[in-house]
Amino acid sequence: MSWRDSLPEVRGRILKDEPLAPFTWFRVGGPADVIFLPQDEADLAAFLKGLDPSVPVTPIGVGSNTLVRDGGVDGVVIRLGKAFGEVEPRGDNRIFAGAAVLDAVLAREAGRAGIAGLEFYRGVPGSIGGATVMNAGCYGAETKDVLVEAYAVTRAGERVTFSNAEMGFTYRKSAKAAQGGLIFTGALFEGRPDDPAAIEARMAEITSRRETTQPIREKTGGSTFKNPPGHSSWKLVDEAGWRGKLHGGAMFSPLHSNFLINTGEATAADLEGLGEAVRADVKAKLGVELEWEIKRIGRPAG
Repeated sequence: MSWRDSLPEVRGRILKDEPLAPFTWFRVGGPADVIFLPQDEADLAAFLKGLDPSVPVTPIGVGSNTLVRDGGVDGVVIRLGKAFGEVEPRGDNRIFAGAAVLDAVLAREAGRAGIAGLEFYRGVPGSIGGATVMNAGCYGAETKDVLVEAYAVTRAGERVTFSNAEMGFTYRKSAKAAQGGLIFTGALFEGRPDDPAAIEARMAEITSRRETTQPIREKTGGSTFKNPPGHSSWKLVDEAGWRGKLHGGAMFSPLHSNFLINTGEATAADLEGLGEAVRADVKAKLGVELEWEIKRIGRPAG
C-alpha cells in the first residue's frame, strides 16, 4: 500500500497528482504527488505529526520565487491559505502577519497603522512565509531589519518560535530555515512611528519605481540570481549579452535583465536551461559565479 493511501485525517483539502503550474507565478511545472491545503495551524500540525516521517514535505507559499520542474514534486506540497492570511497591529509599533499574507499587504496595513520601516515590502513579490525563509528585501532594506520573531510548525507537528537572532539571517537566506523540517506560519515585525500619509507616499514611490523598471505583469519569478559581492546580477547578465535573448519560450526580460520570464509557452526546462546557460556564460566571459535566488524544486521531465 502506498503512503498516499494512509494519509492522516484532515479538515483541509488534499489533492493528488495535481498540476503545480497554477500555483506558481511562472505557470510551469509538473504535478505534486499530494498537495495539502490546511484548514488552520492545528490542522497543519496534526497532519505533519501523523504523516509518515519518510515522506518529503515542501512548502511553496504563493509560488512567486519558485520554479517547479516539469516532472513534478515528490511527497507532499503544502500551500497555506486564508487561515494564514491575518494581519494585526499588536501595539508598540509591532504588527503580526500570517505566512500567506502578501508582502505588499503587510506594507499597506503597517502604513495604515502608522508603522514605518516596512515600506520596502511594497516592492517584494511574494508572501510573508517566503520572505521569512529567504530574508527577502529590496531598495536597501531586508526582513532581518524588521522581524522580531517567526513562528513555525516542525515536521513532527510541534509549534515553535524563533527570535530574529535565532533565524540566522544573511543575504537572501535564513540558516534556521535552511536546516529544513519547518513550515513557517507567521511572523511578528517592528517598525517605528510615523504619519500614515508620509508612509503611503514612500510606498507609492516604490510602486512607481518598480512598475517602470521591472516586468511585474509578466510570468516571472522576481530576481533570478543573487547579487554576487561587488556586482549587480542584472549588469552581468547584460554584459554577457543575454538581455531579451530567447531560449525556447524563456527569456531574460528586456526591461530588467535579472528577471527570467515565461514568454507564453515555456517549460520549466526552458527556464532553468536558460538560467544555467547564462550562469555558464557569465562565468566564462566575466569570471563571476552567479547563484540562483529562485528556488528550483522537483524532478526533471522524463
